[in-house]
Amino acid sequence: VVSAERLESLEGTFLVRLSWTPADSSFAEMLDAAGITPLPPYLKRDAEAVDKDRYQTVYAQHDGSVAAPTAGLHFTDRVFEAMQQKSIERTFVTLHVGAGTFKPVQSEKVGEHDMHFEFMHVQVPVIRQLAEATQIVVVGTTSLRTVESLYWLGLKAQLDPTLRPEQLIVEQWDPYDLPGERPPASEVLAVFADYLESHGVEQLITKTQLMIAPGYDLRVADALVTNFHQPKSTLILLVSAIVGDDWRKIYDYALDNDFRFLSYGDGCLLFR
Repeated sequence: VVSAERLESLEGTFLVRLSWTPADSSFAEMLDAAGITPLPPYLKRDAEAVDKDRYQTVYAQHDGSVAAPTAGLHFTDRVFEAMQQKSIERTFVTLHVGAGTFKPVQSEKVGEHDMHFEFMHVQVPVIRQLAEATQIVVVGTTSLRTVESLYWLGLKAQLDPTLRPEQLIVEQWDPYDLPGERPPASEVLAVFADYLESHGVEQLITKTQLMIAPGYDLRVADALVTNFHQPKSTLILLVSAIVGDDWRKIYDYALDNDFRFLSYGDGCLLFR
């Protein structure tokens, strides 16, 4: 049994106290028992038990996200085998999806929108692998925010070498406010990996509030595989940051040709 008590309003969100029985169950266990897989409305059916498996990528490992990184649902073991045969390398990062991804943009100006922090988890060898890559195609907006956040974390560490790894986070407007030059990602990420290793860090665990909006230049990623997103979302802003005003042509084509949107929807490949 789960009960919720709304305590107060907090700038478009609510502070809620949850309680449940049995009280010795964890919050994660409660969510697993009471939660329902969030299906897109066009499926016109209720969630079924099989959706708990379908609504996971084949490479899912860690609990923590409130939703699956749905662009990854297009990738199967068979697809990975085909990529391997073509010598296409792959690696994995983790961003625990939260309100920052789904909170709609309700302000008149992008600069007035408040992103929520989301936690990210990346192995240091992955950072070095990204630094050495010649072309990086990122799967999903969450992965894109993660690898781009690595750049700004690395740049912060260069700007202030006295910072310790646990002090490094990415705030919403860091890409637009940090002073100085913007060195190539290969340089920033390689130096950042050295920095983390010098502090005895094998895996980076931190949080990011990164806002990718029109005017943002991708630093790490060369292309993005993503699904089609709903209006007034930060994800539309992210797409627009990559392809500019052409996002309207892309979405008009998708609408005119009955493409499926959201979780179980179709995907597209966008190049910067």
